[in-house]
Amino acid sequence: MPHESISVFDMFKIGIGPSSSHTLGPWRAAQRFIASLQQQQDLSQLTYVSVLLYGSLAKTGKGHGTDIAIQLGLAGEDPVTFDVGAIVPAIESISRDKKLIINGQKAIDFDPDIDISFLYTESLPFHPNAMTFMATFHDGQQLAETWYSIGGGFVRREGEEPGGNASVQLPFPINTADELLHWCRKTGMSIHEVVMENESAWRPEKDTRKGVLDIWRVMRECIYRGCHSEGMLPGGLNVKRRASALSKKLIGGRPYENFDTWVAAIRAGGHDFKYILDWVSCFALAVNEENASFGRVVTAPTNGAAGVIPAVLLYYVIFCDGLDEEKILQFVLTASEIGSIFKKGATISAAMGGCQAEIGVSSAMAAAALTESVGGSQRQAMMAAEIAMEHHLGLTCDPIGGLVQIPCIERNTMGAIKAITASQLALQSTPDFAKVSLDAVISTMWSTAQDMNSKYKETSDGGLAMQIPLGLKEC
Repeated sequence: MPHESISVFDMFKIGIGPSSSHTLGPWRAAQRFIASLQQQQDLSQLTYVSVLLYGSLAKTGKGHGTDIAIQLGLAGEDPVTFDVGAIVPAIESISRDKKLIINGQKAIDFDPDIDISFLYTESLPFHPNAMTFMATFHDGQQLAETWYSIGGGFVRREGEEPGGNASVQLPFPINTADELLHWCRKTGMSIHEVVMENESAWRPEKDTRKGVLDIWRVMRECIYRGCHSEGMLPGGLNVKRRASALSKKLIGGRPYENFDTWVAAIRAGGHDFKYILDWVSCFALAVNEENASFGRVVTAPTNGAAGVIPAVLLYYVIFCDGLDEEKILQFVLTASEIGSIFKKGATISAAMGGCQAEIGVSSAMAAAALTESVGGSQRQAMMAAEIAMEHHLGLTCDPIGGLVQIPCIERNTMGAIKAITASQLALQSTPDFAKVSLDAVISTMWSTAQDMNSKYKETSDGGLAMQIPLGLKEC
């Protein structure tokens, strides 16, 4: 197997909801298409751009905001820094004026209703999340590129070889869980220490630390914002936000002014099992309600599963004395390595593998990270990841109305709780007696994904998506 070098900042990307594969990926593909055009032609001579969406991108693209992401990407906006409050006015302006300023430089005629085509009955063989960009210049020359959004915000141009940052030579190349365990045994290092050594091949350690803490900052801001936002989620399903009301109920009138004092107020409520369970659910709900509202989130490893890892991490911070930068760093680094192994051995794309590839992978990442962070061994951490995934095998992706809301939001709460349970089981177990390895469950997940009917892979053609009133199917 060729080695693919994947960084913690590949697995955890700061972006905008509601979907890493249907929003962030197409956004990045549009940006890279424009960059490619600039290398080949004078952008001032551009006259026309159109986009074709295939497969899952077509079937659930409206609900996932794929068309919105592509327009913003073509305009040269960056999902990491773009003001989420400016999304609606920016898109309304393009629709009203029928003009798009490509990369902020060249204005062209552009009608989203005509120039972005949703090819509902067509799919390309390499991956269900496919899009073709076509550009025309003054001299009549035309250029076209097909891009694939392969999950978690990763994109690949047709004909491009896989490998990510393959040019980076890591001191500890890892494709499988067995290889990770090999390096841990050989060096005596924990998982997060191995990951940090690898990250140092890309950048100085201080930059990695800063970047990881930035990820944590965005996660906690997302949770806090989601726990203090009310109203209905966009899209037409009339789903009411629940995190704010639940947070208010659980706080019980204890005063606070910001995130830090809110954490103190939560801690003051005690350690009752039901109380902790409710808070973990609340944290996950908050993130994915923000995600569904085109809020700023972190792919973990995807947007649809963005609530699991932040919820478990905040559980660790509040209820397991994890409020320490070193401990948070350890948690995120460990989680990223488990996610990268899943990506290399299977998929993190629901359009390829169903929801087991999103909620299942995020739960496994969180379980391993929590286990090592509270003192578990490397083998116990991998055992926790295996347990978490084993009990997500076969989970379908059947979003109602093509929106990342039902059942996606609640599934994040379940993934978080399963991660904590898997960690506890692993911590109370001896890995020597485990019958299923992490590599075995990853292989099983991939074979299950290949056997799964395509209607259960983020198409809204099956499952829960077919059990709703007809009037809501086009929302």
